[in-house]
Amino acid sequence: MNLSPENLIALMNSWAPELIWVLMLIVCFSAVLFLYRFFGAAGLYSYISIAVIGANIQVLKTVQFSVYPEPVALGTILFASAFLATDILAEHFGKEAARKGIWLGFCTFLFFTIFMVLNLGFSPLTEEQAGEAMAWALPYHDYMSALFTPQVAFFAAGMIAYLISQMHDVWFFHWLKEKFQGRHLWLRNNVSTMVSALIDNTIFSVLAWIVFATQALPIDTVVFTYILGTYWLRLIVAVLDTPFVYLARHWKPKHV
Repeated sequence: MNLSPENLIALMNSWAPELIWVLMLIVCFSAVLFLYRFFGAAGLYSYISIAVIGANIQVLKTVQFSVYPEPVALGTILFASAFLATDILAEHFGKEAARKGIWLGFCTFLFFTIFMVLNLGFSPLTEEQAGEAMAWALPYHDYMSALFTPQVAFFAAGMIAYLISQMHDVWFFHWLKEKFQGRHLWLRNNVSTMVSALIDNTIFSVLAWIVFATQALPIDTVVFTYILGTYWLRLIVAVLDTPFVYLARHWKPKHV
């Protein structure tokens, strides 16, 4: 069987979206542990940067799950897994290390957005300039423009929501850690993530799809598709990442 990218995508398109959801969850959580194991805090910083960029691209795609009546925006798992990374940072390296990871994620997405806007600033080839040899490249400017032009508005909405929710997560996680004297890791991880995820979903959705949008979406669409439609998924992710938090406690980085 030819597993080219096109064939692999076509194969996965035939699967139930719930199956892809579970697969992505396993890959994301495993990646967090892998990078933590082999690179320590630096690996978690890298993952947070990847998650922030990837989730803000994935959010442009919506899918229909069989268990929810409204289409659901993607990016939920990837972005929610960044909370796992910051919780591990806060638990093992302290809240200042976690805050450093948050700011690194912010700066990474900032420069990525600038780079892509500058890239789109180059005039695309005309058919005459491309000729037969470069004709394949003609559609890609429009493809990239469709994908990355919204990033300017998404950057403002995403980063405001990201900074507020992630900083709240670190603060709340650390407050709970002090309150419970370092015990009840499962409770600290779940409660801080669930509350912070709701803050993030609400702020991002209102700003991205209403305040900063060139054409505001109906409020019911924002609430049921982008706030509640993804929040229930984030609640599931918050619960399912608990074993990985405990694995990180017992699977220390090699160099530590």
